[in-house]
Amino acid sequence: MPKVVALEEHFCIDELWGRQLGGIHERVYARLADYAELRLREMDEAKIDMQVISHAPPAAQNLPAADAIRLARRANEVLHDIVGRCPDRYAGFAILPTPDPAAAADELARAVEQYGFKGAMIHGLTHGSFMDDKRFWPIFARAQALDVPVYIHPGTPHPAATEAYYKPYSSMMTAGWAYTAETATHAIRLVLSGLFDAYPSLKIVLGHLGEGLPFSLWRCDQSLSRGNTMPRRFKDYFRDHFYLTTSGNFSYPALLCSMLELGVDRIMFSVDWPYASNKEARDFIDTAPISPQDRDKILSHNAAKLLKL
Repeated sequence: MPKVVALEEHFCIDELWGRQLGGIHERVYARLADYAELRLREMDEAKIDMQVISHAPPAAQNLPAADAIRLARRANEVLHDIVGRCPDRYAGFAILPTPDPAAAADELARAVEQYGFKGAMIHGLTHGSFMDDKRFWPIFARAQALDVPVYIHPGTPHPAATEAYYKPYSSMMTAGWAYTAETATHAIRLVLSGLFDAYPSLKIVLGHLGEGLPFSLWRCDQSLSRGNTMPRRFKDYFRDHFYLTTSGNFSYPALLCSMLELGVDRIMFSVDWPYASNKEARDFIDTAPISPQDRDKILSHNAAKLLKL
């Protein structure tokens, strides 16, 4: 079993590069498009044994359906080839053409059954809609049937939110706040929709130590559980169905809060490469005020169990 597994680590294909989130420096692209020498060197320098690779945002979430199907399939083929070159160092999360939910479910099955991918990553909204919309539920049904997780990753904020909340402060529109707020909202909506009652074995992964939700879990539970017809309390759904990664959030208080609220078995190491530093991520977890046993769980054991590595 790999000693260190990082599972929010990105790549991209040229056909989708022009659709990436704006303002990304070419140095980042050089890393996204590197599948061997530079990527492996930086992994080795930080003593990271395996990357679970996924396409960079916004992937295929906001394309016309036909383009989304074609390019998701193409990206998964490229990723399959990447993993095949270094199967002891790489694994994959599928990109899904969510504008066509039935095709997305089929692509997930193809990627898992034919390519051995470990789940899928979805980047934010699909043409303005959150994934709690029931037309997307076939994707989650397939994920449960395949026993693989779905990673909900930030994407471009909704234009109405951008206009109402973030204009003219452009720095708020990305990781500074908008990504966190929108992805946390996405997770809450999944719970309130009844998704986990319909699919009681479904597993969802959130990056960045849960997008702030562990810190607010008590308050969310008190408010969202009040007068709600859900069979269980909000906190129970969150603790039973969600896993968190450390990607791009190297904060000791945030880590300890997440461990206290969800337990260490729900937390996995990630970097958010190449947007964050492998070395910084390793230094953070290696020096965190936690036990060696908990550190081993976060670095590899939890991911190995969830992803069947």
